[in-house]
Amino acid sequence: MEISVEPPDIINVIAPINATEEAVMSKVKSKANWIVKTLYAMKDIKFVPIKREIVNGESFMYLGRNYSFQIQISSEFKSPKVELNQGKFYCYTPTYDEQSIHQAMEEWYRQKAFLKIKEKVKHYEKKFHIKPSVIQQKRWASCTSKNELLFNWKCIMAPSPVLDYIVVHEMCHMYEKNHSKKFWEMLASIMPDFAARKEWLKNNGIRMDL
Repeated sequence: MEISVEPPDIINVIAPINATEEAVMSKVKSKANWIVKTLYAMKDIKFVPIKREIVNGESFMYLGRNYSFQIQISSEFKSPKVELNQGKFYCYTPTYDEQSIHQAMEEWYRQKAFLKIKEKVKHYEKKFHIKPSVIQQKRWASCTSKNELLFNWKCIMAPSPVLDYIVVHEMCHMYEKNHSKKFWEMLASIMPDFAARKEWLKNNGIRMDL
């Protein structure tokens, strides 16, 4: 099962199709402290739902900057292709199909996120004695008991220093699995200004979406 919390106060549970209601509630109750703490941390976030449209002139975030989006329809292309060129997102597509273009945008972000996160993990590995494996999935970001680092592709929308914070935060969890005093001390020893980067994420994380 997977539990996630979204602002302002939404709790999502993804469970196997054969899971009983009792099993789901038991799992939720076992994570009650984490859920309450997460909801409390979100209470000061100014929640404004993002409703971006797949139209010319819309803007999309990449590494903290907003880039204008342009659609160019051409029979030369068999399926939508996205690129970032000269300060603009371009989507070359044979026809205007919103769902296909949205999928192409997400795939572009996924590829960029995978490469950039791998690069940053490698950069910070020298600060740690454990080598993680990097895996992308839909969860925001986490470190498993096997020291696998799981990142959401949306992380690539954050400014580079904030992406560094997300990466180092999860790498510290290879040693400290919770947010104990030792965890924050380790994080501060590697990234003394982590609080400012964390604050950006708190205030702007909701904007990191398609």
